[in-house]
Amino acid sequence: MEQSNLAKNLSTLRRASGLSQEKAAEAVGVTRQALAKWESGETTPDVLHCDKLAELYGVSLDDLLHFEQKPGSVPPPPRGKHVFGVVQMGERGQIVIPKRARELFGLNRSDTLVVLGDTNPGTAGIALVPAQFFTSLLELANQVQQNEDKKEDEP
Repeated sequence: MEQSNLAKNLSTLRRASGLSQEKAAEAVGVTRQALAKWESGETTPDVLHCDKLAELYGVSLDDLLHFEQKPGSVPPPPRGKHVFGVVQMGERGQIVIPKRARELFGLNRSDTLVVLGDTNPGTAGIALVPAQFFTSLLELANQVQQNEDKKEDEP
């Protein structure tokens, strides 16, 4: 019998959290045997226990239930973090942002993104940020400066 995404995710997340079956079961208010059956796919936890498990492991309920682990891949990401897949850079440095990421962040054709980078060891990476984020920051900074200027002009 093939293990469900839920069963695989429960088992992987518990091990990644460094918890024994007994400790994880205690945290969600069930027996170790019940948790073992969920992890093996023999039975399925009810929605309330799924919610407690998602909270315990710091993942979204959707990822707990549906995240599909591929051989050698990462476990479900922490709540609010996403793994959209792998992209390959083209000859001129172009990449295609996965559809799910575009939808989640409301990105559309011809949107302008700012490319940020960090070269420090341990935190090195690239980030894409919508340009309007910086426009909003500049507008806010200008408003603050105008308010400061007005205060200085007051008697």
